[in-house]
Amino acid sequence: MMKTKLPSALVRSSAPLLALAATAFVFAFIARAADDRVKIDNDHARVLVVASTPGAKSELHEHKMNRVMIYLDAGQMTLTDATGKVETLNFKAGQVLWSPATTQPHVSLNVSDHPVRIVEVEIKSNRGRLGTTQPSSLDWVKMDPRHCKVEIENDQVRVIRARYGPHETGVMHEHAWSYIVVFLTDCNLKVTRPEGESATAIKAAGEVSAGGPSKHVEENLSDKPLELVVVEFKN
Repeated sequence: MMKTKLPSALVRSSAPLLALAATAFVFAFIARAADDRVKIDNDHARVLVVASTPGAKSELHEHKMNRVMIYLDAGQMTLTDATGKVETLNFKAGQVLWSPATTQPHVSLNVSDHPVRIVEVEIKSNRGRLGTTQPSSLDWVKMDPRHCKVEIENDQVRVIRARYGPHETGVMHEHAWSYIVVFLTDCNLKVTRPEGESATAIKAAGEVSAGGPSKHVEENLSDKPLELVVVEFKN
């Protein structure tokens, strides 16, 4: 069989192109991998679901926005700033914490013996700027304190934990602000509007979704308890 030999000039000229293509592929792959963590990015917040393996160590970085942290798994992490100061964080599954913008860059290290997943809600609104919208007379927390509990409230957000037993139904209420939902358990939830129109939300534990101002009532269609965290954006 006769073998075709490419001209050496063509081989030499194609080598840089192949290297460039390979480099472009690597950068595209890295960009995709980074983007995979971002689940929501809108006018109110950027929401990331970050998975950290045991011993995973970050680069030196900082956080310029205030954040709400929802820990999907229990674990322990250390934060070491540029001066060498170490802060240890111990967190439980389902715990919610307020994390102010950092004043110094730091390195994070997962010192747990297992992977941990964290939902990070980076808040885009200006600190100290009060919104004009206020909760209505059908405010969720006011109407249904049996199922809803305020975990965090400040001038940027109100964070609510909601729990429903198997086949429990809440009460008609109104969300005056836009919000995101973090599902701590698997979800099979029927949502019914005042007009009678309904839809079913089926989500896996660890998923997130976004919503806007609305009125509705929820019903847990599952045989298991439902737990979720709602972050409402005040401005």
